[in-house]
Amino acid sequence: MTNFNADPEDGDIIAPLPKIPVPDAVSDAIRTLLRWAGDDPEREGLRDTPLRVARAWKEYCAGYGEDPAQHLDRVFEEVGGYDDIVLLTGIPFQSHCEHHMAPITGKASIAYLPKDRVVGISKLARVLHGFARRLQVQERLTAQVADCIWERLQPQGVAVVIEAQHGCMTARGVRTPGVGMVTSRMMGVFREDERSRQEVLKLMGY
Repeated sequence: MTNFNADPEDGDIIAPLPKIPVPDAVSDAIRTLLRWAGDDPEREGLRDTPLRVARAWKEYCAGYGEDPAQHLDRVFEEVGGYDDIVLLTGIPFQSHCEHHMAPITGKASIAYLPKDRVVGISKLARVLHGFARRLQVQERLTAQVADCIWERLQPQGVAVVIEAQHGCMTARGVRTPGVGMVTSRMMGVFREDERSRQEVLKLMGY
């Protein structure tokens, strides 16, 4: 039985967002766009579309309403002497590009080399999603995730690699599906030491 009352911070279930009120100006803007695209916003299939689109975009951009760094506030210092790489791979995410508001879908690998404290692994994914749920460019998203972990955890090193496909390239313009873009940011020992960098990239599968 699905429990939608689970704690969204520590559990796996996130309750659906409430149906927030939509300002008339937002609904009118979406109706204008539908007319400009060549359709009739008053026909049956599109009558409720402005409300649905508005609420969907509020959800897509939920990251503007949170500070992703807060997920790293609770740390653990009793690590049993562990001083090697902590890695989370294949984290799926979805964002939207700020140039065409088209979908960006992909996966991320996030690693850090702890100094004297670690964080719950789900929090790394939450940092990614917090920044992804904004209008983005992939390069900035990669940097924001890495910088946030570096500043909050103060580890020996941070490595973030993101691989994604961009709707603005696959569905319009050059219309070339199946092309993936890879970005990375290495900090601390992963930037300064070639062996450490190669080790973390190998663990990530690159």
